[in-house]
Amino acid sequence: MLGAYLPIIALVVVAVLFGCCTITFSSLIGQKKPNKIKCAPYECGIEPVGSARERFSVKFYIIAMLFILFDIEAVFLYPWSVIFKRLGMFGVMEMGVFIVILFVGYIYVWKKGALEWE
Repeated sequence: MLGAYLPIIALVVVAVLFGCCTITFSSLIGQKKPNKIKCAPYECGIEPVGSARERFSVKFYIIAMLFILFDIEAVFLYPWSVIFKRLGMFGVMEMGVFIVILFVGYIYVWKKGALEWE
């Protein structure tokens, strides 16, 4: 029974050893010459302005989560469209319920003002 898992165990051991060895060797062999230019933050070739600890509005995160939610909806639509004919009317009804639930959530978010960017 254990013989069937031997290749997987060997792969995990090799992966962990490889990771540990590369981190160890890079810390031992790598150059350590920090200076002001190397330690400065870099953003697309533009000099940084202000603090890196700037606070973002909560609305930014809400819109980001909503984008992910509706992006996942689109991901669920692709496999459904591939087997659309095999599912028949049951598949149409199920996807209809799915889209209606998401549409109701979208309307709720819209009415609450979460999509307003001020």
